[in-house]
Amino acid sequence: MGWVLGGALALLLVGLVLLYNQLLRARIRVRQAWAQVAVQQQRRHDLIPALVAVAGGHLAHERGLLREITERRARALAATDPLDHDRAEVELTEAVDRLLVVNEQQPALRTDTTFQHLHEELVDTEDRLAFARAFANDRVARYRELIDTFPGVLVARPLRFPREALFARESERVARAPDLEVGG
Repeated sequence: MGWVLGGALALLLVGLVLLYNQLLRARIRVRQAWAQVAVQQQRRHDLIPALVAVAGGHLAHERGLLREITERRARALAATDPLDHDRAEVELTEAVDRLLVVNEQQPALRTDTTFQHLHEELVDTEDRLAFARAFANDRVARYRELIDTFPGVLVARPLRFPREALFARESERVARAPDLEVGG
């Protein structure tokens, strides 16, 4: 009877170790995914000053927008709290999106090859950033599922596995989508 109890305890211990390792791997994957988001954000931050400089030569009447982009970039780079950082990144993206719309309306910018190259790089970076955020959110969701469901919760809570945050830009954008009136 003692060997059955010993075997059961050994099996339980092996199961706990395997579960703990699964939780650790999931947490590491979440951090790796957020690191990729940070890489794409940095790439965007590196492109913005050049884009603003080139646009500034053509958009004297849009100086306020260019100044706003510069200020929002500085806020995003300076943010230390994750929620403040996410908010600052969303605001920066919105301002850059407005600049890209202005590009479509300005013939001088559309013919400037330097601006067009920077514009393409920025659009590519925004696409990469959106993918990286979606990937990170997926990793966070999987991790949360592990730490919030049985049997993971039995290991995650006592060992204080942190609850990771999702990047909420897409749901915020949907929540703020304008109502469109048809007709009338």
